[in-house]
Amino acid sequence: MGCSFSGLNALYDAVNGGADVWINDNRFKIVRQLGEGGFAYVFLVREAFTAASGGGVSKKFKDPSHIAEDGTYAMKKVLIQNNDQLELVKEEIRVSALFSHPNLLPLLDHAIIPVKATPEQPWTHEAYLLFPVHLDGTLLDNSTTMKSKKQFFSTSDVLHIFRQLCAGLKHLHSLDPPYAHNDVKPGNVLLTHRKGQPPLAVLMDFGSARPAKRQIRSRSEALQLQEWASEHVSAPFRAPELWDCPSQIDIDERTDIWSLGCTLFAIMYGVSPFEYALGESGGSLQLAIMNGQIKWPSATGGGGVPKPPYPDALHQFVSWMLQPQPTVRPLIDDIIIHVDKFLFLHKTLILYHFPFFFFGSPFGPFLIQIGWSNNFIHCSLKILIFMFLL
Repeated sequence: MGCSFSGLNALYDAVNGGADVWINDNRFKIVRQLGEGGFAYVFLVREAFTAASGGGVSKKFKDPSHIAEDGTYAMKKVLIQNNDQLELVKEEIRVSALFSHPNLLPLLDHAIIPVKATPEQPWTHEAYLLFPVHLDGTLLDNSTTMKSKKQFFSTSDVLHIFRQLCAGLKHLHSLDPPYAHNDVKPGNVLLTHRKGQPPLAVLMDFGSARPAKRQIRSRSEALQLQEWASEHVSAPFRAPELWDCPSQIDIDERTDIWSLGCTLFAIMYGVSPFEYALGESGGSLQLAIMNGQIKWPSATGGGGVPKPPYPDALHQFVSWMLQPQPTVRPLIDDIIIHVDKFLFLHKTLILYHFPFFFFGSPFGPFLIQIGWSNNFIHCSLKILIFMFLL
């Protein structure tokens, strides 16, 4: 079964009127529009149970955590104008079926229906994709709001958000064959704020995901890859080898590592590390990326820095990922090892600088009774840090 409306005018009428939408045998009522871009529209919908639905869309879910208690989901509608666009949507659906991971947005259901094109409505198909809803918005939305208020994520939240993105990418990179997301950026990261916990981070939009490994053996193949990247990979987060591809190169998952490094910078400072070039007279985004020219914010700059500033080790971590030569860039497993060390050391150093966390805890009287002291804890933590860094 298709959808109860078709066409742009009907689309907006349906949003305002709360019309029903059918995705296969399940009916949804549109609550409101969440966003749009190009020929795609995203809506908040609520499932309307019917006798024909036989328990609703949730019966299709492999993971029960995807079931919305209030019946609300995000529905993406894509207006497809030609066969190329149709194949792209089909590829996104196919790739989404390959993975299941808590930090990758799952496709819960989908339908593609043919429609009659008219001069006013030139699309030939409409695609409906159903996802879990994350109403706290994207990392880009959150960063934009925080930047306007001169707020920053804490170092702990930066590390936890980044670690979750690493986990999602590791899952993609571990498929057989490995897949690259190809468009890792703050606008493709959904956040859900949780009380007393770091935000949940979920990577979305797999329309550009492709097998990661590509052999380029001619100039024509290199130019084809550059043209594809210009259409599918966001410029401020695009790896150097996708800007100016050599005629002899093996492309692999490390195109994602470059984008991941840019995204870590953006988690901290709200922008890509190379967007400064767009605001400079005669500046070139491509040249800044090709040369790996990172411009770190300063306390005197317009963007500002958090107080206290992020550790220098985080800056070095970003630089490690943003090496213009892809062969010297780390792989995702290397990054996860190091970010886990960062998380361990961050917790440990908090205890080192604030040992009253020990003595102010329910274990405090016991620690005092057995003769532990601040100096003893300091020494113990120093040993732990030294052993962990070996």
